[in-house]
Amino acid sequence: MLDHDYAVDVHWTGDRGEGTTSYRSYGRDNTIVATGKQHDILASADRTFHGDADRWNPEELLLAALAQCHLLSYLHVAATAGVVVVAYEDAAVGRMTQTQDGGGRFTSVTLRPRVTVADDDMVERALELHADASRKCFIAASVAFPVGHEPTVVAASREADRA
Repeated sequence: MLDHDYAVDVHWTGDRGEGTTSYRSYGRDNTIVATGKQHDILASADRTFHGDADRWNPEELLLAALAQCHLLSYLHVAATAGVVVVAYEDAAVGRMTQTQDGGGRFTSVTLRPRVTVADDDMVERALELHADASRKCFIAASVAFPVGHEPTVVAASREADRA
């Protein structure tokens, strides 16, 4: 077994001069930084929880981590299998259920990757590879809720015919 360690720093920037004297007295803004990264991530809570809608929230970051992990795992298995991917997009969605005590948890995520492969004869194999990519995704293997997949695969030649 091989371990990999990761580190980020989160800096709260939401003190409005009175700290957390009440639930509405403080901002939820924070900045996520990591050594060697060119850009910081400006984050906050979801607007529902008094956050800044212009900043990334933890729920979106979790969804993005799952979608990105599947993308990277998929590109790996496609290259290994000889399937040439020329475009990839994902319209991922997730559901979080809030509990009566103010907590909550994600109950599901569905990834909806749209993959374009170089040749028509690669389409079927490209669809099959999503299962392998899902098994190889470190993030999906780490969460306690189902991560579903609704992939679409098209050939570049068929996309050109539609244009």
